[in-house]
Amino acid sequence: MRVLGFMTGTSLDAVDMAVLETDGETIEAFGPAGERKLSEPVRKLVLAATEAARGWARNAAEPAMFAEAAAAVAREHLEAAEAFLAESDLAWSDIDLIGMHGQTVLHERPRDGQVGRTVQLGDAAWLAEQTGVPVAFDFRSADVAAGGEGAPLAPIYHLARARASDMSPPLAVLNVGGVANVTLWPGVGELVAFDTGPGNGMIDLLVQARGAGRFDDKGNYASVGLVDEGLLRALLAHPYFDAAPPKSLDRYDFSLEPLEALKLEDAAATLVAFTAEAVKLGFQKLETSPETVIVCGGGRHNPEIMKALRERLKAKVLTAEDVDWRGDSIEAEAFAYLAARTARDLPISFPKTTGAPSPMKGGRIVRPAVPLQER
Repeated sequence: MRVLGFMTGTSLDAVDMAVLETDGETIEAFGPAGERKLSEPVRKLVLAATEAARGWARNAAEPAMFAEAAAAVAREHLEAAEAFLAESDLAWSDIDLIGMHGQTVLHERPRDGQVGRTVQLGDAAWLAEQTGVPVAFDFRSADVAAGGEGAPLAPIYHLARARASDMSPPLAVLNVGGVANVTLWPGVGELVAFDTGPGNGMIDLLVQARGAGRFDDKGNYASVGLVDEGLLRALLAHPYFDAAPPKSLDRYDFSLEPLEALKLEDAAATLVAFTAEAVKLGFQKLETSPETVIVCGGGRHNPEIMKALRERLKAKVLTAEDVDWRGDSIEAEAFAYLAARTARDLPISFPKTTGAPSPMKGGRIVRPAVPLQER
């Protein structure tokens, strides 16, 4: 199948897009990839939906604004894709399937015997009608309902990507997005994956809260700041780091309040150290240590994060581009791949990646009333 994958991360930066030719097992070819920045009105709407989700009680009705935000996210996907396909000399008739992750506004891990909650907004049915192409979506709910974490979901794609590059284990793929997560390919046994801790999300929120921009561009603030070692130890005392994997996080699981007394530069430097040290702690819980770590996601663009990872990890730390991967497109590629697996009824999450009780099929497919070829 030729599949178009979409991903919009918790950084609310852009709609990422990538085309794969795959059967959900091997990757036949990598098609074009690109992105379109989220429009400011949609970004503000999603932020408002995220705030509504954080105050949403389990026994209460879904916040009314979810439907409005889902429609806006779908429109943003359609506009981004139509421009992207035109630039790539492709049409919707060239696409067999769409994989739409949707915009996460809520992710709560299982606690105290209670299943978690996860919400990704995006009107998949509307997108299918507009494009005439089937849309795979809702990749996390089945895993969560079965008692899994619902995240991370990219590990099975990380394995396929590594094999397509003729790589060998033990190997780790570290995605530094709003939250950082790692996939370990140990060489024997199952894949192991979990969220290590914060990625860019806390740094973004810090910079925004201080009125200093959307993010710490090129680590400029962190590069001139000093790490508050006492505060770093306090941050690392969070009970999350004592929990055994698999485990997952929301970008709001850690508070910025302890950093309020620090100037911006020192707070940013401390959060960079927090991100890297959390990865180190996560690796210490693994039975097999990776020899190589491939870093993808937006965090690899922050030189201070890359520097901190190289200083604190024993493994060789490379960026996705160092191994000829498309670092900004890995997650969009992953959801193209997961869409293909959904279409073929193959599992997308596993006991050691999400804590699901068994390999879990996930995702649903909505089809247009009239397929494109019949229009």
